[in-house]
Amino acid sequence: MLTIRFLKLHPKAIAPAYATPQAAGMDVAACLEQEIVIPPRRSALVPTGLAIELPDGYEAQLRPRSGLALKHLISLPNTPATIDADYRGEVKVILINHGEDAFTVKHGDRIAQMVIAKVEKAQFVEATHLSETERGAGGFGHTGMAQK
Repeated sequence: MLTIRFLKLHPKAIAPAYATPQAAGMDVAACLEQEIVIPPRRSALVPTGLAIELPDGYEAQLRPRSGLALKHLISLPNTPATIDADYRGEVKVILINHGEDAFTVKHGDRIAQMVIAKVEKAQFVEATHLSETERGAGGFGHTGMAQK
């Protein structure tokens, strides 16, 4: 298991934790002095009170929690959000309310999942042409919605 060092920037901050032994993502909790109310169709930046130190070659991805999305239409607009290995500031989560009712975030609420992923570096090389494929340049729904 990979070890990730973290700092509690606030004494009430809650360390990320896996809810089950086979979970891919750790729950990330809000660290708040006072509640945040997110109006319908608006977003808010929610602090976690934590800073993390990822090993070189890794990133942390912040992803929505399925229960918040299903029950309250709360998501992350920049999914997955990337935390780079060299970032040492506070981890904050952008939440967006797609619902019709205001949504209140309280201290300790589990607001996102954090997945640790290995990063493969790539080098782009300019070419004069690209190989041919059956798909070609088709995109943005070119295969339709119906199962074939």
